[in-house]
Amino acid sequence: MKIAVTGKGGVGKTTFSGTLARLLAAEGYRVLAVDADPDANLAAALGIPEAQYKKIKPLSKMKKLAEERTGATGGYGSFFILNPKVDDLPEKYCLEYQGVKLLVMGTVEQGGSGCVCPQHTLLKRLMKHLLIEREDVVIMDMEAGIEHLGRGTAESVDALIVVVEPGRRSIQTAKQIKSLAEDLGIEKIFAVGSKVHDEADIQFITDSLVDFELLGFIPLSEEVKKADLEGVSPFDIGGTIVQEISSIKDKLLARLNGRENP
Repeated sequence: MKIAVTGKGGVGKTTFSGTLARLLAAEGYRVLAVDADPDANLAAALGIPEAQYKKIKPLSKMKKLAEERTGATGGYGSFFILNPKVDDLPEKYCLEYQGVKLLVMGTVEQGGSGCVCPQHTLLKRLMKHLLIEREDVVIMDMEAGIEHLGRGTAESVDALIVVVEPGRRSIQTAKQIKSLAEDLGIEKIFAVGSKVHDEADIQFITDSLVDFELLGFIPLSEEVKKADLEGVSPFDIGGTIVQEISSIKDKLLARLNGRENP
């Protein structure tokens, strides 16, 4: 099962991704959480202590590793392998915590003409391996878009979840993401409402996203703030937000298994 989570920055997608990963791990799933957001915060959302996650170096920053795996010894403009070995990287560079393996990919800075460099090649090949060749449950916390996905990998995503908050910019971003995802062949695209205060917020999101299947709504909660201050995951705090994400999880699993919501 491969799940990609995206949405406009600040809507709560990382909190959702981290809590979902912890919930699935607690149920016995083998979970690999992939932080593919340049503003990498998934480790904190998983509850990994700061002293541990501060040591993590994103794979996109490992220039020497990329050059070794691609054979690019001559720098930019040189010939290199486009299909490097990556199957050992998740085990070598992931950090395991409470049954969840975390892999921080990062992103490669690209100019206006794009980037075909060793680091970019390595990340693209790794993404294909994670989505097509591994048997784990993979949860990808992505930036506000689907830039990490291409036509060779997007079709292997079982579900794209767009997290939205009650705001027009968030809604606009969600619609743009859906259009791009459909162009790449992703079939199951869902939305999750986040940071909702009341029924008016729920109605606004529902009315604005008539072309989406909504999995549920996550309330604006002090539990998230408390978890952040204490350096733990919202999963460890519990409460309403975890209950709501658990319900969303159940509905998602039912849909992916071809059943109605339990």
